[in-house]
Amino acid sequence: MKNKVQLITYVDRLGVKNINGLAELLNTELKGMFGGVHILPFFNPIDGEDAGFDPINHKQIDPRLGEWSDIKQLSSSVEVMADLIVNHMSADSIEFQDYLEKGDESEYASLFLTYNSVFPNGAAEQELVSIYRPRPGFPFNKMKFKDGSEKLIWTTFTPKQIDIDVYSEKGEAYLEDILTIYEESNIKMIRLDAAGYAIKKAGTSCFMIPETFAFIAELTEKAHRRGIEVLVEIHSYFKTQIEIAKKVDYVYDFALPVLVLDTIYNKDAGNLKKWLAIAPRNVITVLDTHDGIGIVDVASENGEPGLIPDTVLDEIVKTMHKKSEGRSLKATGAAASNLDLYQVNCTYYEALGKDDEAYLLARAIQFFVPGVPQVYYVGVFGDENDMELLAQTNVGRDINRHYYTLEEIAKNKETSLFQSLSALMKLRNRVEAFNGDFAVLDSPAENLKLKWTSGDNYIQLNANLSATTFEIEGIENGEAINFKI
Repeated sequence: MKNKVQLITYVDRLGVKNINGLAELLNTELKGMFGGVHILPFFNPIDGEDAGFDPINHKQIDPRLGEWSDIKQLSSSVEVMADLIVNHMSADSIEFQDYLEKGDESEYASLFLTYNSVFPNGAAEQELVSIYRPRPGFPFNKMKFKDGSEKLIWTTFTPKQIDIDVYSEKGEAYLEDILTIYEESNIKMIRLDAAGYAIKKAGTSCFMIPETFAFIAELTEKAHRRGIEVLVEIHSYFKTQIEIAKKVDYVYDFALPVLVLDTIYNKDAGNLKKWLAIAPRNVITVLDTHDGIGIVDVASENGEPGLIPDTVLDEIVKTMHKKSEGRSLKATGAAASNLDLYQVNCTYYEALGKDDEAYLLARAIQFFVPGVPQVYYVGVFGDENDMELLAQTNVGRDINRHYYTLEEIAKNKETSLFQSLSALMKLRNRVEAFNGDFAVLDSPAENLKLKWTSGDNYIQLNANLSATTFEIEGIENGEAINFKI
């Protein structure tokens, strides 16, 4: 994968209707800004309960968006990343509906996980409470079959997302088929969605257990044989993330978003510098995504300190809500049918109080820390929370999932914020020193100096946190680099 800025986007939320429209946008309005694109679920349907993460048919592109040949054509101009949803499929899928109709006689019966298939001898109370949960309650839902019988079906996330047995014959074939389609469509990287929950074993937390690592390793090997790299998406305690990174191609640096907020809010880069000293290097960096801003990734766990002291972290969360004038509170925690207990739903721009200078500083830090940077489509324009969409759907994460029109995009392109961010992204894409050696230079806590060196070439970020300003200097093939905010 190219070490260039990547776009994270849905196909139909950037003013275009299909994959071909997205390709045209990337080659015109957004030309030169991105070396790759992570297309969020484009499977059939894109408008399920979880915005495509509950596919009825993972092997089919939603016909409203196009066909696999369109993905292959897009990949000729930018590298394409796609999700591989390994943990579950839709309750409306042909496979699960067949199971509900025929029960154990269904050819797909072994594909789905039930309480009994994981706990054939029943489960003690301690086994059940030990299951790691990203959301309230137990991961089961009682479902009725055509013959009137009922079973507890394993549903990690929602009743519409039915967990599959990835080691069953049907489960292995299902994932293999998707990988084959991806290879044929020239997809260069897959993001394993919810991979940490994929393996369930009695007597464990059912989250990132040794068997999970083994499954990820096996799936990664299958992907590599097809020329596909693997990104594992897991929110977890920072030490766990460090260990996971040792065993996979790429992980997200999910600690970075809150550490950057800490750095800018408190005008102190101390916690960020400590993280950069130990952080994995095989990372994808983000500030914003289609989900919320993760808190668990920097928090303490079981008495072990986190990357940010819990008291400071509490104040950071309060500041996010204050900076957004309370709008993020309407989409976070128990509000707006929200089930993600470890995230704050808010655009990153509003989390910084709609301060252009602070936002550009945050992006500059992201582009200078180790890793391949991704920018979420709403973040490309430094946009506000979509309270109208939130009111329509009452889904917390929709606060940061705006549907743009081409007119909105044209208007946003004229802003000084977009023009500065675009210039910063193009600088990140063209400077070869970013492929060299990284160093955090000594500086007072209220300053941050990050440097990349490759031979005689270098590029350096000098951030003044007290003034919320920065400048970039360097040498590229004998030519001076100067960029200042």
